[in-house]
Amino acid sequence: MTPSIQSIARLAAGPALALLLSACASQAIHLDEVGAPQVPATTSVDEADAKLKLAASEREAAESTYAAREQECYTRFFVNNCLDKAREQRRVVLVRLRAVEAEANHFKRAESVRLRDLELARTQQEAQADLEQRTAATPTPLKVVTPQPATAPAGKSAAQRKAEHEARLQKDAAQQAAQAPQRAASEAAYAARQAEAAKRQARVAKRLADREADAAAKAAKAAAAASAPPAPLPGD
Repeated sequence: MTPSIQSIARLAAGPALALLLSACASQAIHLDEVGAPQVPATTSVDEADAKLKLAASEREAAESTYAAREQECYTRFFVNNCLDKAREQRRVVLVRLRAVEAEANHFKRAESVRLRDLELARTQQEAQADLEQRTAATPTPLKVVTPQPATAPAGKSAAQRKAEHEARLQKDAAQQAAQAPQRAASEAAYAARQAEAAKRQARVAKRLADREADAAAKAAKAAAAASAPPAPLPGD
């Protein structure tokens, strides 16, 4: 009787599958207080890359192992029990691999931020050093002293002071005379505005008085009509 292809595949995959499962089982998984796998700390980017590469390889092997195990389970009597064990074995491996990948990727991100901060600090230091160097190399400009003109000797004679005083008085008198028409016109305009305002106030007061008188007359008329005896009816 010729063996089937699936039988040959199971026979061929049996030793490799057993070897891989034993290798996975031999890797002890240490958990922390919350049940997460503990991963040794990464110390370099090369180590992180190596961890990620190994995790990808182990993930592929775990998926291949699960696929082979799944095919084998369908040939057994307790299929569901076999599948549950295969899924649990794969889950344990994937949980460990996800923890390894997370730790490695976190280290790479933190290292990238650290290197970026170092580069930024180095750039700032270089810029500060360059500024200080250029400042030191720039010569200090010489202060130019402008000679002040010689001042005339202080002090005036009494005749000069009297002439200047009389000139100021004449100038003030001329300004007052020139501004007199403008002041007179301004005063006249102000008086006209005041007179017009008084007229408006008188007209307003008269209108108010007329309204009050009219209202009083109407009130008196209404009161008289109310107090008058009723007129006799015809035939009384």
